[in-house]
Amino acid sequence: MAAEQTNPVDVEEAVAPERLGPWIAEHVADASSSVDVTQIAGGSSNLTFKVADGKHEWVLRRPPLRHVLATAHDMGREHRVQSALEDTGVPVAAQVAVCDDESVIGAPFYMMEYLDGTVYDDVDATAGLTEDQGRAASFELVDVLARLHSVDFEAVGLGGFGRPAGYLARQVARWQTQWEKSKTVEMPVVDEVARRLERRLPAETRHAIVHGDYSFNNTMYRRDDPTHIQAVLDWEMSTLGDPLTDVGMLAVYWTEVGEIMWRNRKPQAHRANAGFPDVDTLLARYAATSGADLAQIDFYRAFATYKLAVIAQGGARRVEHHDPERAARVTDTVAQLAELALELTKGY
Repeated sequence: MAAEQTNPVDVEEAVAPERLGPWIAEHVADASSSVDVTQIAGGSSNLTFKVADGKHEWVLRRPPLRHVLATAHDMGREHRVQSALEDTGVPVAAQVAVCDDESVIGAPFYMMEYLDGTVYDDVDATAGLTEDQGRAASFELVDVLARLHSVDFEAVGLGGFGRPAGYLARQVARWQTQWEKSKTVEMPVVDEVARRLERRLPAETRHAIVHGDYSFNNTMYRRDDPTHIQAVLDWEMSTLGDPLTDVGMLAVYWTEVGEIMWRNRKPQAHRANAGFPDVDTLLARYAATSGADLAQIDFYRAFATYKLAVIAQGGARRVEHHDPERAARVTDTVAQLAELALELTKGY
């Protein structure tokens, strides 16, 4: 998730290659202690870097440098869930190593294989797709999500990965707590949305592994087959809970919410051509593939919009001192998302 293009960070401050290299040589087979590090994504949420030693290439993930909230940016959780999913039908990058010793680079981190694929994060990324390919790539996005939700989390060793009972109630409360810790201005509409969501919590009917921020932006497609996902990325919010929270998130990214989130970037991938279906078609595909009842999907759309508003505010908080103009733009995005969430909860 990102409301704007992310800013580069100081690699020496974030990773320190001279300290990382010896650690890699000690913990990764056939690795050199001399490494080159370049940032390939990140800046508002977890930071992502490419690490190379001349023979190998890896991806390293670590928390942001500033304003890290408690329970957020847990590198061990990201590594654990992807390790557990490696032998399932859910495509993930192979895990290489994990480190919780903050003396190495100043924060916990983990490493995984470097994959050369395509992330459909804007219209340029999908420019070469035919209409048929655009539709197939969209259905693949939905089908992989349904596949994730069908994984027996006990069988893959994730029985203790979260507390699925009471998940929705805790989520609404958690994101309101995160709001209180991240807000830079008073915005009563956010508090009102939280109260409305609390009043209309759906009954729990199903528990599954939840990605937490599932969209085109967090999936990588194969270059040799652009309709198939090579890996699902960015597992920082994953847990056990109500799988329809993922479906609600995917749905709102496909609508006006997504346009607001990326208004300072190029248009979203699914706006590229007529092959990309509308949101109702995507929801129908998920229902048919998973067998899930989507009768209350509007609640999950409202919750996803509320959650994105709070996440975006966290990004504003992290940059408020060194980039106040950007922080102000993101806070304006937060206000628009909050108003949309309020409209979605009308009558609650």
